[in-house]
Amino acid sequence: MKAKRHDEGSSDKGVQCNKDMETMRERFAKLLLGEDMSGGEKGVTSALALSNAITNLADSMFGDQVKLQPMDLKRKKIWRKEMDWLLSVVDHIVQFVPSTQVAKTGDFTEIMVTKKRDDLLINIPALRKLDSVLLETLDKFKDHKDFWYVPKDVENTENNGDWRKDEKCWLPVVKVPSDGLTEESRKFLRSQKESVAQVLKAATAINALVLSEMHIPDNYIDSLPKKGKTSLGDFLYKSITDEYFDPGYFLSSLDLSSKHKVLDLKNRIEASMVIWKRKMNHKEQWGSFVSLEKRELFEVRVETILAMLKQKVPEIIQSSLEISKIKNNKDVGHAILESYSRVLESLASKIMTRIDGVLEADVLVHIQLMEEAERRSESDAEPEYEKNEKVVSAVTPNSTKLADLIGWSFSSDTEHSLTSDVELVHEAEQEKDIMKSPFRIQPMKLSYLAKLEKLRSPSERH
Repeated sequence: MKAKRHDEGSSDKGVQCNKDMETMRERFAKLLLGEDMSGGEKGVTSALALSNAITNLADSMFGDQVKLQPMDLKRKKIWRKEMDWLLSVVDHIVQFVPSTQVAKTGDFTEIMVTKKRDDLLINIPALRKLDSVLLETLDKFKDHKDFWYVPKDVENTENNGDWRKDEKCWLPVVKVPSDGLTEESRKFLRSQKESVAQVLKAATAINALVLSEMHIPDNYIDSLPKKGKTSLGDFLYKSITDEYFDPGYFLSSLDLSSKHKVLDLKNRIEASMVIWKRKMNHKEQWGSFVSLEKRELFEVRVETILAMLKQKVPEIIQSSLEISKIKNNKDVGHAILESYSRVLESLASKIMTRIDGVLEADVLVHIQLMEEAERRSESDAEPEYEKNEKVVSAVTPNSTKLADLIGWSFSSDTEHSLTSDVELVHEAEQEKDIMKSPFRIQPMKLSYLAKLEKLRSPSERH
């Protein structure tokens, strides 16, 4: 029985191995043909074919990763297996370095030996490590139950058809408990975000370094204007070349509300940077008023803007210069490093966005709780002056006036006159008490009855 199971297991492994061999042959055949399956002259270079293969593989594996959850085991296995196939090319990219060989006679002979390229020797293991960190980060969300996702149709029904009208309406909506996340969950999410941010920073640095080492194609240079000011425009040129320049304030003053506007800014700045560098290398004249120090200063400023722009908008689309470099690149090593770092950069940015989505949902829940508490406190506690008015009205619901007791009836004008007379009597009484003080000179006393002369019946005044 055990022997039979062993034979079945061996046969299954053999079938899987044959499938893998067929898949690998298909992949490498496509690479050798330069993606032109007709075998004609329309094929691309090997470097571009490898770059496209890595990019397409990442899209098929991580394109549907819209939730903070572990990657499907089958997809994870395919990703690692096919990346091993594509990266196996790196093992055969070598460089010649001088070395010495000792002959049997004891003489030293200088020879050239092969060695793996330094940039691949350093960066490929680093990228593999970053790859593992990102997949492990997703695995940590396996048993996390403090948040969940609601499908689009369910959220649409709950909101009576009012579905989110933002740019990412295709994403599922993240939900948290009615009282928000626990403090432990918040700490966990923040720690994972910091870890992914470090991966993003490392992948971005490798990608930027590789792109900077790629040759700028001639067709891109031919498409540029002769002056950097023409590429930037008057406003950007004046801001960058101003005596006092703050890159943070410069970016905050620009409209970066859409990806297209960010991409347009990046294209303009990169074009001006290429123009200025070419002028410095070829010692071309910028004009009598621009010194060499200022040229170098302007170049540093635009490089700083580009670095800050990429940090501020990590998911920015590739610029015209980057696309031109990748398409015309013929270095296979550079192509592998650039594409591998780019897909890891994209995955890290995607994971950070998903974590931010959960934290934002938690903040919204706490804001709603605070608003409900304020409304509840306002409805439960009435203002003090309203309470006092109610107490006074309850004690003396119908206050009786002096005129009502005497039985006089007044018109509006007469009532006003009587009120003023009563006030005069009251003032006279106060003055009388004050004048009795031994520290004051006694003025002539007024007769109290004289003051009351005015208090007659309205009928007797006529």
